[in-house]
Amino acid sequence: MHAVVISEPGDPDVLRWTEVEDPVPGPGEVLVDVAASGVNRADLMQRQGFYPPPQGAPPYPGLECAGTVAATGPGAAGWKPGDRVCALLAGGGYAERVAVPAAQLLPAPASVSLVEAAAFPETACTVYSNVFLGARLAPGETLLVHGGASGIGTMAIQLAKHAGATVAVTAGSATKLAACRELGADIAINYRDDDFVQRIREATSGRGADVILDIMGAAYLDRNVDALAPDGRIVTIGLQGGRKAELDLGKLMAKRGTVMATTLRARPLEQKAAIVGAVREHVWPLIDAGKVRPVIYRVLPMPQAPEAHRIMAASTHTGKILLSTP
Repeated sequence: MHAVVISEPGDPDVLRWTEVEDPVPGPGEVLVDVAASGVNRADLMQRQGFYPPPQGAPPYPGLECAGTVAATGPGAAGWKPGDRVCALLAGGGYAERVAVPAAQLLPAPASVSLVEAAAFPETACTVYSNVFLGARLAPGETLLVHGGASGIGTMAIQLAKHAGATVAVTAGSATKLAACRELGADIAINYRDDDFVQRIREATSGRGADVILDIMGAAYLDRNVDALAPDGRIVTIGLQGGRKAELDLGKLMAKRGTVMATTLRARPLEQKAAIVGAVREHVWPLIDAGKVRPVIYRVLPMPQAPEAHRIMAASTHTGKILLSTP
């Protein structure tokens, strides 16, 4: 088969569409013929040498895919060749085939094409595990999503609105904010022009956000605490603004606030299986009914992975970038 190989850590041009060995499904695994794979910022970090795959994962980038079951390994129950699926991966999605634990597979939603289905696994699992399982967003609460126009952000807006929350977002352009409003965002804040702390306080009569989904990390930590409501929860899932910051514990304690920081890729298999199971139960019916839709910016052939990484690095897109197999 062919896969996108990282020849050495570096810029997008180190990504090469190359012939490699076919994967073989092990015990409990399913072999998937990949139709498309989603592009995520973690892929850019891996390409640069900052985010190596977990032990035993394929060396190729790609944390999610959609395709058709080609074969099953020993003990892989619940799936058969020909099934249309999408999958949460520890790596290897930028390839024509990938072996994945059976418990990390989901049926491809009937409401979208097989290529479009690749936009769902990582975003749905990340949002549901962090916003709902971790931060326990409840109806009537306010969710603040940084990077509202990202793949994660567009999923978070839709799921939070269906859960009965008020949704605030930050984004860097009027076009992106308009897209967020179309998806249901109630409060749209241009972080280049406005102070999101002031805006979220004004919009909530001084209370603040009950849950903050943060992709920035260190650069936003102090202001996120300022924007937090009493008993609020901050969930950090990205480090685009750096890793190290000082935290005023007195200010956090005064709000009885919680700061959580998580990743999905390196979780134990049983945790991933539990998250995928919860997503299948609570999110998939919304997707199957067309109530939650993929927001796709562009689909590129997989050999054009370098261009996909350039687009993501430029941050001019709204929603997901996908790579389809030739």
